Amino acid sequence: MKILGIIVLVAAFLITLALGAQNQILVNFDYLVAQGEFQLSTLLGIAFGSGFIIGWLICGTLYLKARFAKNRLAKKVTKQQQELDTLRTQPVKE
Repeated sequence: MKILGIIVLVAAFLITLALGAQNQILVNFDYLVAQGEFQLSTLLGIAFGSGFIIGWLICGTLYLKARFAKNRLAKKVTKQQQELDTLRTQPVKE
């Protein structure tokens, strides 16, 4: 499964390079504080790269959050299992 993900990532990168090689047109790009003329391939590369980085940051944050929750719940289960074992070894009070 990991190899499939790497293949898809490499294919997307190669497609981006192919599109960039074909789009050498200068475009006027207006952003928040200024404007500038950039090659279309540069803008495509920046958009792809920033989207990739933002995606990894979001997925990484969610992964870490889930992992910490899993560890916290595992400790809670261990504690409750120990308490249950202790209660099972005590004699029954009538």
